[in-house]
Amino acid sequence: MIADDRIVVELANEADTIRFGEDLALALKPGSCLALSGDLGAGKSTLARAFLRAMADDPDLEVPSPTFTLVQSYELRIPVAHFDLYRLADGSELDELGFDEALSDGICLVEWPEMAEAELPKDRIRLTLSHTETGRRAEIDAPPDMVARLRRVLAIRQFLTDHGYGTATRRFLSGDASFRAYETLTIADGTPLILMDWPRRPEGPPVLDGKAYPKVAHLAEDAYPFVAIARHLREIGLLAPDVLAVDYDQGLMLIEDLGQDGVLDEDGAPIAERYLAAVECLAHLHGTAPVRDLPVSPAHRHHVPDFDPVAMKMETRLLLDWYLPWKRGGETASDLERQSFSDIWDDLIRMLADCERHLLLRDYHSPNLLWQPEATGLNRVGLIDFQDAMIGPTAYDVASLVQDARVTIPPALRATLLEHYLRQRQAQGPFDADRFRMAFAIMAAQRNCKLIGLWVRLKERDGKPGYMRHMPRTLAYLNDVLSHPVLAPLRQWMAQAGIEFSESRA
Repeated sequence: MIADDRIVVELANEADTIRFGEDLALALKPGSCLALSGDLGAGKSTLARAFLRAMADDPDLEVPSPTFTLVQSYELRIPVAHFDLYRLADGSELDELGFDEALSDGICLVEWPEMAEAELPKDRIRLTLSHTETGRRAEIDAPPDMVARLRRVLAIRQFLTDHGYGTATRRFLSGDASFRAYETLTIADGTPLILMDWPRRPEGPPVLDGKAYPKVAHLAEDAYPFVAIARHLREIGLLAPDVLAVDYDQGLMLIEDLGQDGVLDEDGAPIAERYLAAVECLAHLHGTAPVRDLPVSPAHRHHVPDFDPVAMKMETRLLLDWYLPWKRGGETASDLERQSFSDIWDDLIRMLADCERHLLLRDYHSPNLLWQPEATGLNRVGLIDFQDAMIGPTAYDVASLVQDARVTIPPALRATLLEHYLRQRQAQGPFDADRFRMAFAIMAAQRNCKLIGLWVRLKERDGKPGYMRHMPRTLAYLNDVLSHPVLAPLRQWMAQAGIEFSESRA
């Protein structure tokens, strides 16, 4: 039962208590204080142990009681400080235990919070365990934002239960630059699965014609496109995860786990064999007949949108709207700069009008390519994160791979990959390699202009500065592709705008 401002969970047995503790580990975040109260034998130790082991992703983690030490610290995915205040003489002693410091960048799990009632944060999560006739009950009072997070993890558990996976072990896998998050699941027979948590994003501010960025850029807003594209890729002989269960309204999806082996080595460098195999997958895709409407269910068909000129230009504007002001210390692009930039891209996009078009997976690069060591042929590369697929110039995905935004591809390997793609396509039949090279240059420039602005937006607006580590590489890729004659006007604009490439290397 979930009320507006509190949550009540019935726990039939110890296994339920353990799963509840594991689910809490997916909801809490840095700065959370979980105040755990309850009668003797109500399950406080069981829940705390399950929570910490889930945070550590270690079922055998030793979790000693902090009754005598008062606090036990754990350096986990999120640092956790486990406090037991039973022996605390006075609440004011909490400061001496380093409570505020622990809470500043981690989670504080507090047993016997009654001993420091006035000193604990007012916005703490109050969790009380009690005995019932049929087992145990957990009652939670928390601030609205935390209630929402808890509701979400419990809704996911219910989704899993509804589809026969209610006893699965859940662990945090990752979040990405979007609103999606991922969990790894292990079901009873040991099979690993992936849970995609994809709530509907709030409507953002309008950026063009009264529409928010996702609508102009045709970004997927629900799971229908993922299901449709996954099925299509599998039908044409490529490897995409099988979708095992989906709730379109809640934005929850359970999919096959294609493993954790990527296309990079232990040092984060590209493995040529795997990138070449990924090129072959693209060539195969582009050699099939493009499909515009894909069935999802008897009642729903997914219409693949166009990567149209409006979307292309709007993405390049990220450089104007975010990178330039950041580079210039707050000074925005002038009206003349904006107009000339727009005119250049109008001309470049017109040159793409008669270029080859096909399904674009949109982020065809290392984070979304999973190596299958036991497979052969096209199935050596598993494909994920394709829900934003569109119809557009085939050169876009080739550029995304050859100039991988997340890893430095050496120039010699870049040349090898592009030539390998061209040979694959020419083996399929007539293919205009020179025209493709021109489209490649334009699409690589378009993508890099977008990314240069995106890295700054993620840092400045979304509080995710880690993506800025990709900036030197992205600038270097852009500098490299600007050598193509078709991009001479854009190269001149960059020079006049003061965008420097001298220190960039890729």
